[in-house]
Amino acid sequence: MEFAQATQAGQVAELILKSEESNAALMRGDIDRYRALVAFTDDFTLMSPFGGTPTRGSQLTNERMEAMGRFFRNGTLEQEVVQSYGSADMVVLAIIERAHVEVGGLPAQDWALRVTLVYRREEGVWRLAHRHADPLASGISLEQAAALGRGEAP
Repeated sequence: MEFAQATQAGQVAELILKSEESNAALMRGDIDRYRALVAFTDDFTLMSPFGGTPTRGSQLTNERMEAMGRFFRNGTLEQEVVQSYGSADMVVLAIIERAHVEVGGLPAQDWALRVTLVYRREEGVWRLAHRHADPLASGISLEQAAALGRGEAP
């Protein structure tokens, strides 16, 4: 393997580990550790597993981040890498996150999310540019998907 390819593979592997460690911290409600591990790009976008309008990085104020830390509690996380793609300045991870966590005051339960993470290197630092997650790891029927697409509960 050429040096550049080996270096790139190592950087992808580092981001895979960082993604798992940071999201495990979030599932525990440890927003400080999460924030220490994840740097966002200025144009960061979040497409939440709960749907709705995407969140922009500028909306992630300290207060909102602290609230996010309180939203998740006592969780554990396992991450399955479905695929990774890397270039000199961009890495895309397609993963399944399997958590057992208390969310928003609900009792602890299993949550499986399909997640896409896009990292971009800026001035030598890997920053998270985009996160998209959905709770469709188990799949849904065409009828359920159609109802969601129409804005109706399935």
